[in-house]
Amino acid sequence: MESMESMEFMDLMMYWITEINSKVNGFVWGLPAITCIIGVGLLLSFRTGFVQFRRFVFAIRQTVGKAFRREQAADGTITPFQAVCTALAGTVGTGNIAGVAGAIAIGGPGAVFWMWMSALLGMCTKFSEVTLAVHFRERNARGEVVGGPMYYIKNGLGKNWHWLAALFALFGTLAVFGTGNATQTNTIVSAIDTALLSYNVITPESTGTVNLVLGLIIAALVGAVLFGGVKRIGQVAEKLVPFMVLLYLGMSVGVLIINFENIPNVFYQIFYGAFNPAAVTGGVVGSSFLCLQKGVARGIFSNEAGLGTGSIAHACADEKVPVQQGLFGIFEVFADTIIVCTLTALVILCSGTPVVYGQAAGAELTMNGFVEVYGSWVSIFMALAMCCFAFSTILGWGLYGSRCVEFLLKEKAIKPFMALYVLVTIPGATMDLGLLWSIAETFNGLMAIPNLIGLFLLSGTVVKLTREYFAKRG
Repeated sequence: MESMESMEFMDLMMYWITEINSKVNGFVWGLPAITCIIGVGLLLSFRTGFVQFRRFVFAIRQTVGKAFRREQAADGTITPFQAVCTALAGTVGTGNIAGVAGAIAIGGPGAVFWMWMSALLGMCTKFSEVTLAVHFRERNARGEVVGGPMYYIKNGLGKNWHWLAALFALFGTLAVFGTGNATQTNTIVSAIDTALLSYNVITPESTGTVNLVLGLIIAALVGAVLFGGVKRIGQVAEKLVPFMVLLYLGMSVGVLIINFENIPNVFYQIFYGAFNPAAVTGGVVGSSFLCLQKGVARGIFSNEAGLGTGSIAHACADEKVPVQQGLFGIFEVFADTIIVCTLTALVILCSGTPVVYGQAAGAELTMNGFVEVYGSWVSIFMALAMCCFAFSTILGWGLYGSRCVEFLLKEKAIKPFMALYVLVTIPGATMDLGLLWSIAETFNGLMAIPNLIGLFLLSGTVVKLTREYFAKRG
């Protein structure tokens, strides 16, 4: 009897969590929020003369070239390349694999188009975030360089806006547990489960126990890296990120080569479905706004442009010129969304794997696309790739959360936060995927609000720094 009452109580609690989150999510990602995200991106683009397009080739030369230079960072900092790898660790992750799959399943193929549109503006948004983060950063009590939205709001707008900086840090602290940890862990165990089930290593009934064990292992690995500080995170990221990205891109391009005859029709579905989703999804997805909403929301989940979190990693870079580091923001969004997310979408839509529109989907949909083309053996590769993607994201967001907690509660709160962050991987390995993604989306939206206000008010500073930099460069 007590067991039944306990189950009823848990069901009721989950129902209310779902209902409350649904209401908040509907408001946060409703028309006003989407308008703000696009509006701030347009404002920054106009005021900087669309720097993301005019200086794109220059930005790629300045950023990709850094990958081949061996540099030593000063005390309390990491190299510019380690900074971008740490930021990419937070962006190139399950948002590119599970997030894209979810956007297509709920919003239809047209959601990919809106991902692209938000990314083109997001390139300038992230450029601005990184530039401001380096310009307004400071050193903490341990001598480490710290920065990000909470610091450029505090130092750029003055003490009267300190409440806005604290609000960002609060939402950032809450967001990292879902966006940076639980959803990533869930994707890791889903990928491993799919691989093990395909080879009959485990049974569906035993997945609960397997996931719990996996959660404990992930927690131990995350703790080993995070408690080593920002330098250890940077060292792991600069080795893991390039390897996993190149491996994933190679396998994705292989799918497109094998199914090249399907590519024109897929692009038709993306462009036509962006404005008439019902025609592409058989009427299951009938709302054009839902298509736009999922494309923008999952695009931001992937590239973080507008959230401001990536700038926290860039602020740690041993780079004295803000705009020089800001160029990495342009490169990041382009690499993350225009390249990696697009390839994921094409793998799903070109491979012929069935998409059940209107139902939540995650990493398993992307994996099915690869399996459809390469066979079941590729599930092992995909499990490995998604483990690398998700693990690197957990590390990147662990840094973001620790900086937010430090801003709110000072240095003494960092270790307790780290311990809690590590432990969240365990329930993250066993929770419901659909609710998990929805909660993560909600906190992302809440975190974006104070950051977008700060970017709007500091847009003049971005323009000034950009003009001075390019004037000196000729």
